[in-house]
Amino acid sequence: MPADASPINLTHHFLIAMPGLEDESFARSVIYLCEHSARGALGLVINKPSDIKLKSLFEKVDLPLERDDLAGTPVFHGGPVQTERGFVLHEAVVASGAEAGADESVYASTMTIPGGLEMTTSKDVLEALSTGAGPRKVLVSLGYSAWGEGQLESELAENSWLTVGADPAVIFDTPVEQRYDKALALLGLQAWMLSPDAGHA
Repeated sequence: MPADASPINLTHHFLIAMPGLEDESFARSVIYLCEHSARGALGLVINKPSDIKLKSLFEKVDLPLERDDLAGTPVFHGGPVQTERGFVLHEAVVASGAEAGADESVYASTMTIPGGLEMTTSKDVLEALSTGAGPRKVLVSLGYSAWGEGQLESELAENSWLTVGADPAVIFDTPVEQRYDKALALLGLQAWMLSPDAGHA
Protein backbone atom coordinates (compact mmCIF):
# COMPACT_ATOMS: atom_id res chain seq x y z
CA MET A 1 0.00 0.00 0.00
CA PRO A 2 1.46 3.41 -0.87
CA ALA A 3 2.49 5.40 2.19
CA ASP A 4 -0.11 8.08 1.51
CA ALA A 5 -2.99 5.63 1.01
CA SER A 6 -5.47 5.64 3.86
CA PRO A 7 -6.24 2.19 5.27
CA ILE A 8 -9.52 0.65 4.19
CA ASN A 9 -12.28 0.62 6.79
CA LEU A 10 -14.81 -2.14 6.24
CA THR A 11 -16.90 -1.48 9.36
CA HIS A 12 -20.62 -2.06 8.48
CA HIS A 13 -19.65 -4.15 5.45
CA PHE A 14 -20.27 -7.78 4.55
CA LEU A 15 -17.39 -10.17 3.91
CA ILE A 16 -18.57 -12.84 1.48
CA ALA A 17 -16.48 -16.02 1.33
CA MET A 18 -15.09 -16.89 -2.08
CA PRO A 19 -15.56 -20.53 -3.19
CA GLY A 20 -11.86 -21.26 -2.65
CA LEU A 21 -12.21 -20.54 1.08
CA GLU A 22 -12.68 -24.02 2.51
CA ASP A 23 -12.07 -23.34 6.21
CA GLU A 24 -14.92 -25.08 8.06
CA SER A 25 -15.88 -21.98 10.03
CA PHE A 26 -16.01 -19.71 7.01
CA ALA A 27 -16.84 -21.71 3.85
CA ARG A 28 -19.79 -20.02 2.08
CA SER A 29 -20.16 -17.59 4.96
CA VAL A 30 -21.35 -14.02 5.09
CA ILE A 31 -19.77 -12.03 7.92
CA TYR A 32 -21.05 -8.69 9.16
CA LEU A 33 -18.07 -6.57 10.23
CA CYS A 34 -18.86 -4.71 13.46
CA GLU A 35 -15.43 -3.11 13.66
CA HIS A 36 -12.42 -2.69 11.40
CA SER A 37 -9.42 -0.54 12.20
CA ALA A 38 -5.64 -0.61 11.92
CA ARG A 39 -5.63 -2.90 14.98
CA GLY A 40 -7.73 -5.58 13.31
CA ALA A 41 -11.34 -6.55 12.68
CA LEU A 42 -14.27 -8.16 14.47
CA GLY A 43 -17.40 -9.58 12.90
CA LEU A 44 -20.26 -12.07 13.19
CA VAL A 45 -21.17 -14.81 10.72
CA ILE A 46 -24.84 -14.20 9.84
CA ASN A 47 -25.68 -17.31 7.83
CA LYS A 48 -24.55 -20.30 9.91
CA PRO A 49 -27.34 -21.26 12.32
CA SER A 50 -26.66 -23.63 15.19
CA ASP A 51 -29.07 -26.30 16.46
CA ILE A 52 -29.92 -24.08 19.43
CA LYS A 53 -33.09 -21.99 19.29
CA LEU A 54 -33.37 -18.69 21.14
CA LYS A 55 -35.99 -20.13 23.50
CA SER A 56 -33.50 -22.79 24.66
CA LEU A 57 -30.74 -20.21 25.06
CA PHE A 58 -33.00 -18.09 27.26
CA GLU A 59 -33.90 -21.14 29.36
CA LYS A 60 -30.16 -21.80 29.84
CA VAL A 61 -29.71 -18.32 31.33
CA ASP A 62 -32.90 -18.67 33.42
CA LEU A 63 -34.94 -16.12 31.50
CA PRO A 64 -38.41 -16.52 29.98
CA LEU A 65 -38.81 -15.33 26.37
CA GLU A 66 -41.96 -13.28 25.90
CA ARG A 67 -41.27 -12.69 22.20
CA ASP A 68 -43.10 -15.28 20.10
CA ASP A 69 -41.48 -13.79 16.98
CA LEU A 70 -38.05 -14.81 18.30
CA ALA A 71 -38.67 -18.10 20.16
CA GLY A 72 -37.97 -20.37 17.16
CA THR A 73 -35.14 -18.25 15.76
CA PRO A 74 -31.78 -20.03 15.67
CA VAL A 75 -28.73 -18.91 17.58
CA PHE A 76 -25.89 -18.46 15.07
CA HIS A 77 -22.29 -19.64 14.99
CA GLY A 78 -20.78 -16.14 14.98
CA GLY A 79 -17.23 -17.40 14.56
CA PRO A 80 -14.55 -19.52 16.22
CA VAL A 81 -13.55 -17.07 19.00
CA GLN A 82 -15.21 -17.22 22.49
CA THR A 83 -17.86 -19.68 21.33
CA GLU A 84 -19.38 -19.91 24.81
CA ARG A 85 -20.15 -16.19 24.85
CA GLY A 86 -23.26 -14.54 23.44
CA PHE A 87 -23.24 -11.59 21.04
CA VAL A 88 -26.44 -9.77 20.12
CA LEU A 89 -26.48 -7.80 16.87
CA HIS A 90 -29.50 -5.50 16.79
CA GLU A 91 -30.92 -2.28 15.49
CA ALA A 92 -29.89 0.76 17.51
CA VAL A 93 -31.97 1.38 20.61
CA VAL A 94 -31.83 4.93 21.95
CA ALA A 95 -32.36 5.52 25.64
CA SER A 96 -35.67 7.26 26.27
CA GLY A 97 -35.11 10.94 26.78
CA ALA A 98 -31.78 10.80 24.92
CA GLU A 99 -31.16 13.23 22.10
CA ALA A 100 -31.81 11.92 18.62
CA GLY A 101 -28.50 10.80 17.22
CA ALA A 102 -27.09 10.31 20.72
CA ASP A 103 -24.41 7.67 20.97
CA GLU A 104 -25.58 6.38 24.34
CA SER A 105 -26.93 2.86 24.14
CA VAL A 106 -29.45 1.69 26.70
CA TYR A 107 -27.39 -1.46 27.37
CA ALA A 108 -24.33 -1.81 29.59
CA SER A 109 -21.86 -3.24 27.11
CA THR A 110 -22.63 -2.16 23.56
CA MET A 111 -20.57 -1.32 20.51
CA THR A 112 -22.29 1.31 18.37
CA ILE A 113 -21.64 0.60 14.70
CA PRO A 114 -21.91 3.39 12.12
CA GLY A 115 -24.88 2.38 9.97
CA GLY A 116 -27.56 2.16 12.65
CA LEU A 117 -26.71 -1.17 14.28
CA GLU A 118 -25.33 -2.12 17.68
CA MET A 119 -23.65 -5.22 19.07
CA THR A 120 -24.30 -5.94 22.73
CA THR A 121 -22.57 -8.50 24.95
CA SER A 122 -24.22 -7.69 28.29
CA LYS A 123 -27.11 -9.76 29.65
CA ASP A 124 -29.40 -6.72 29.98
CA VAL A 125 -30.37 -6.92 26.30
CA LEU A 126 -31.54 -10.51 26.86
CA GLU A 127 -33.44 -9.39 29.95
CA ALA A 128 -35.20 -6.71 27.87
CA LEU A 129 -36.09 -9.25 25.17
CA SER A 130 -37.31 -11.71 27.80
CA THR A 131 -40.02 -9.25 28.90
CA GLY A 132 -41.22 -8.68 25.35
CA ALA A 133 -39.31 -5.41 25.01
CA GLY A 134 -35.83 -4.80 23.60
CA PRO A 135 -34.81 -4.25 19.99
CA ARG A 136 -37.29 -5.49 17.39
CA LYS A 137 -34.68 -6.92 15.01
CA VAL A 138 -31.97 -9.09 16.54
CA LEU A 139 -29.45 -11.75 15.58
CA VAL A 140 -27.94 -13.69 18.47
CA SER A 141 -24.69 -15.56 18.00
CA LEU A 142 -22.31 -17.60 20.11
CA GLY A 143 -18.73 -16.70 19.30
CA TYR A 144 -17.33 -14.14 16.91
CA SER A 145 -14.78 -13.82 14.12
CA ALA A 146 -11.62 -11.80 14.61
CA TRP A 147 -8.56 -10.78 12.64
CA GLY A 148 -5.35 -9.31 14.02
CA GLU A 149 -3.53 -6.31 12.63
CA GLY A 150 -3.17 -6.63 8.85
CA GLN A 151 -4.61 -10.16 8.79
CA LEU A 152 -7.90 -9.34 7.05
CA GLU A 153 -6.09 -7.15 4.52
CA SER A 154 -3.85 -10.14 3.67
CA GLU A 155 -6.87 -12.40 3.19
CA LEU A 156 -8.50 -9.79 0.94
CA ALA A 157 -5.29 -9.61 -1.11
CA GLU A 158 -5.46 -13.41 -1.50
CA ASN A 159 -9.01 -13.16 -2.91
CA SER A 160 -10.49 -15.06 0.06
CA TRP A 161 -13.34 -12.56 0.46
CA LEU A 162 -15.54 -10.21 -1.49
CA THR A 163 -16.68 -7.06 0.32
CA VAL A 164 -19.80 -4.95 -0.02
CA GLY A 165 -21.56 -2.32 2.09
CA ALA A 166 -23.91 -4.10 4.50
CA ASP A 167 -27.68 -4.11 4.07
CA PRO A 168 -29.41 -4.81 7.41
CA ALA A 169 -32.33 -6.39 5.50
CA VAL A 170 -30.01 -9.29 4.57
CA ILE A 171 -29.27 -9.84 8.28
CA PHE A 172 -32.76 -9.47 9.72
CA ASP A 173 -35.32 -9.97 6.95
CA THR A 174 -33.80 -12.60 4.63
CA PRO A 175 -34.21 -16.35 5.19
CA VAL A 176 -30.89 -17.84 6.36
CA GLU A 177 -30.40 -20.06 3.32
CA GLN A 178 -30.74 -17.03 0.99
CA ARG A 179 -28.31 -14.67 2.78
CA TYR A 180 -25.21 -15.72 0.84
CA ASP A 181 -26.93 -15.18 -2.51
CA LYS A 182 -28.56 -11.92 -1.36
CA ALA A 183 -25.20 -10.56 -0.19
CA LEU A 184 -23.65 -11.49 -3.55
CA ALA A 185 -26.58 -9.81 -5.32
CA LEU A 186 -25.57 -6.52 -3.65
CA LEU A 187 -22.48 -6.74 -5.90
CA GLY A 188 -24.55 -7.76 -8.92
CA LEU A 189 -23.10 -11.28 -8.71
CA GLN A 190 -24.44 -14.81 -8.53
CA ALA A 191 -22.62 -17.77 -6.98
CA TRP A 192 -22.05 -19.53 -10.33
CA MET A 193 -20.03 -16.52 -11.55
CA LEU A 194 -17.34 -17.09 -8.93
CA SER A 195 -14.56 -19.42 -9.96
CA PRO A 196 -13.28 -21.59 -7.10
CA ASP A 197 -9.82 -21.07 -8.62
CA ALA A 198 -9.90 -17.27 -8.29
CA GLY A 199 -6.52 -15.95 -7.29
CA HIS A 200 -4.70 -19.22 -8.09
CA ALA A 201 -3.78 -18.70 -11.74
